[in-house]
Amino acid sequence: MNRVTLAIIAFFGAALILYWQVQVKRSSHDASLDSIDRPDYVVNNLKSVQYNEKGNVNSRVSASHMEFYADKNITYFSKPIYLVYPDKGDAQWRLRSTKGTLDKNSGRVTLENDVIIDAISPNEPIQTIETTYLELDLNTMIMTSDRNIRITSRDFFITGQGLQADLNAQNVRLLSQVEGTYETK
Repeated sequence: MNRVTLAIIAFFGAALILYWQVQVKRSSHDASLDSIDRPDYVVNNLKSVQYNEKGNVNSRVSASHMEFYADKNITYFSKPIYLVYPDKGDAQWRLRSTKGTLDKNSGRVTLENDVIIDAISPNEPIQTIETTYLELDLNTMIMTSDRNIRITSRDFFITGQGLQADLNAQNVRLLSQVEGTYETK
């Protein structure tokens, strides 16, 4: 063999080794990205029921899309609708938004973007609460928000900043900048 043939063989050998190393690195990088970014399962048109420690219905949730990540124990929802059942057992509130998160470790639901809370019963004094962000602790049934709040009813309209509501005690409190209008019929 002459020097040119040996140089060509060495060149192609080096190219083959470099190509092999790049492929090994790429496949290990892709595998690590797949395990980090991919949900453990995905559900479309979800309908689910959660029970409390006494075996009573605690909440019902439906969503157009859901992704669950087991390593974080977090669920992400698109267009979630929650029906919550405080201590008395009947669904009293329907919470909906365009985006939601459930942290199963803490039992906390976070709703974002166009959050609307509707009373199920037409006899409730508060019929609708609107905001852009809300947190609900499913264990204590306490809702909190630090955003602008708008409350409507048959007879009054109230706006304010921040909310603390205990659904078991049926107590809703606006935290600051409260303004209201009452209309008699």
